[in-house]
Amino acid sequence: MNDNCFIDTNILVYCYTGDEPVKRQKALSIANNPDMFISTQVLTELSNTLKRKFKVDWQTVENVISEVSSDFNVYVNKPNTVERACRIADKYQYSFYDSLIITAALSSNCKTLYSEDMQDGQTIENSLTIVNPLK
Repeated sequence: MNDNCFIDTNILVYCYTGDEPVKRQKALSIANNPDMFISTQVLTELSNTLKRKFKVDWQTVENVISEVSSDFNVYVNKPNTVERACRIADKYQYSFYDSLIITAALSSNCKTLYSEDMQDGQTIENSLTIVNPLK
């Protein structure tokens, strides 16, 4: 039985861009595992990054979001998610948006959070470990 894992936006960006082929291959190998979760926040950040930074047209962005939404379990952020993210931000000193990702991962009962941007190896709430798979 596999443990649930959560994928941060930065990992998915590598899956859909070709700027860094080595990181892309690592990201794709992570994304192809079962029991993967993302959140509605990841969907919005991915959309924004593809459009703003990579100049992807809106139809392609929509197609990517459709594909990602069907390939992963999607956690929908709720008011209590935002409230808990405030507590996580205060306790662990992450930005609010990183804390919202962490909270969605915790709420999805994930054991691993794959992220390039957070502290590799840190354990949150004695149950979620942050892993940078791209190092």
